This record gives sequence, C-alpha cells and structure tokens, in this order.
Amino acid sequence: MKFQNNISLKKYNTFGIDIIAEKFISVNTLSQLKEIISCHKDIFVLSGGSNVLLTQKIKKPVVHINIKGIELVGNESDNNAVFVKVQAGENWHEFVLWCLEHNYGGIENLSLIPGNVGTSPMQNIGAYGVEIKDVFYQLEALEIASNTIKKFDKANCNFGYRESIFKNIDKNKFIITNVTFKLTKKMHSLNTSYGAIQEELTKNSIKAPSIKDVSNAVIAIRKSKLPDPKEIGNSGSFFKNPVINRAKFNSLKQKYPGIPNYNISEDLVKIPAGWLIEQCGFKGKRFGNAGVHKNQALVLVNHGNATGLEIYELSQNILKAVLEKFDIGLDTEVNIV
Repeated sequence: MKFQNNISLKKYNTFGIDIIAEKFISVNTLSQLKEIISCHKDIFVLSGGSNVLLTQKIKKPVVHINIKGIELVGNESDNNAVFVKVQAGENWHEFVLWCLEHNYGGIENLSLIPGNVGTSPMQNIGAYGVEIKDVFYQLEALEIASNTIKKFDKANCNFGYRESIFKNIDKNKFIITNVTFKLTKKMHSLNTSYGAIQEELTKNSIKAPSIKDVSNAVIAIRKSKLPDPKEIGNSGSFFKNPVINRAKFNSLKQKYPGIPNYNISEDLVKIPAGWLIEQCGFKGKRFGNAGVHKNQALVLVNHGNATGLEIYELSQNILKAVLEKFDIGLDTEVNIV
C-alpha cells in the first residue's frame, strides 16, 4: 500500500478546513490497517472528521479509517435483545436509519449526529437523554504498539460525559475497528422526556410513538437548531455543557433567575453552554470567516474560507468571555489539532 503525498483534508473534516496532509492513505480492511501499522506507529488517525478542528499541516502519516460492514452477532437467548456489530467506517446516521428499517431500538435519539461509528464510543456521543454507553456492548480496537486486536467491554471503556478511556489514558494508543451494540427488537424503551421531543410529537398528533417517530422528532429538532455540515462547515457542539455544584448554581440563579438547568444529582447541576455563550453576545455573530451559528450558540461555523486557527481563536475568546461573566470554565468537545 502506498501513501498519497500532500493531500488536502478539506473533504475529510466537517469543518471544511483546507489543511494539507503530507502523507495520506485510506484503509478499507483490517488487514490493510495492520499492514500500515506494521511500518508506521506514529500516525494521525482520521475517521468521519466530525469531531476535530485542524489548525496546522499534518506531518504525521494520516490514516483514514474506511472499513465498512454491519452484521448481527451474539446471544439469541434474550428474545428482546439484538447484538449488532458495526465496522468503524460506517456513517453513524446511516447506521441509525438501518436500525430503524429493521425495527431495532435504542439509538433513535441519536439520529443525525455527524461522524462515523468508530469514533462514537471515544467521546460517548449523546443527545436527548441517551448516550452510547446506554446501548454499548463491546468494541474491538487495534493496539498500535503491538499491532494486535484487543476487546473492550463497557467497564473497560470507562465512559463519562463525552468521555472514555480513548480520550484520556489510552489516547492515541488504539484504533477502534468495530463496535457492537445491544439493541431492542420489540419492547422498545422510548425516551421522549428530554428537550423538545414530546413537544414535537404532540405537534404532529402522535400519542403512541414508534422508534421512527422519535427519530423523526429528533431530526426535525436538530435541523431547526443545527446547521448541516454539507451546507456550512461545523463540527456540531463545540463545547461541553458544564456541570457545577449546587451552591454555585444557586448563586447564579439569584443573578440570572431564568438560567436553564438540569439536575444531575443532589449536589450537581448541568448548565447549557449555549445559553452561557448567548448571554455573552456571541450567538449569530461573524468574525471574519469564522462565526457562531444563528440558531445555536454552541456551534461554531466556517463561513467558507476560515482557517482552523481563526475558529480556534474564536473559541478561545468565547471561553474567556464565559469565564469572566459567569466564572465557569467551558471544556471543548472537539479535538483541536
């Protein structure tokens, strides 16, 4: 297998940043990936490019994971469970649609999230009250140092809020090759209480929703709030929603009575980062070629020719403003390279 030289990564990242990879190769099979790893240990792994902001030329060999395939595996003794093994290069939303076609439930709330299946466990993607960890069974990953496949169950992955072992302790040590999900076949447990899902269902006079109804509601909500990366470059939510202690929240509530919040526990409260950013005056603003989306302040956008550094600078200005106004430090969801 041969690398291509000086390839633009513009079409390989949802921000649409035109950054050059000195060496680039796309792998379609596990054997091809192992062949590459046998010769190159220090690489830059690129999947769907939906959770990355590229700010500089990539000098490491870039390996694009394009391994495809979906199959049923596992234990048939549970009449309501189905185990679906999905290769890392499958598009996430297309996999959700595949599940809906087969009436497999559990990930309908995660509809229209950009990116590929292989990166979904890395940050424990979540939306509308559901996270990957809720349907995760196991994954296989190639350990770069040994060039061998290792298996990880839920406990091994150490899932947290937009976190996993692959984002901290084992960062850059493994390449996820496939993920197996445990979904439901008939007695689906629907989650319609989060966000505006129930409101959307009611608007459409749906009283007994199916998993497809829930998915359609989520898609409608996301389309009304979030920009399509095919139309304007973005990486979805750029920042995590911060979690603060209740004492701090109570203090903020006195100053901002309308502050939205979600109870995490007796002592912890989650605050929407988009609301904090909007209060700082960034929503809908454009700064050169970079900007903040008009409908959702959590989303930074590329208006056409922004560099990664321009978007990064905007993100830093937002972090500074939120910290100064609310004394809350935001963390980024997006990996900055």
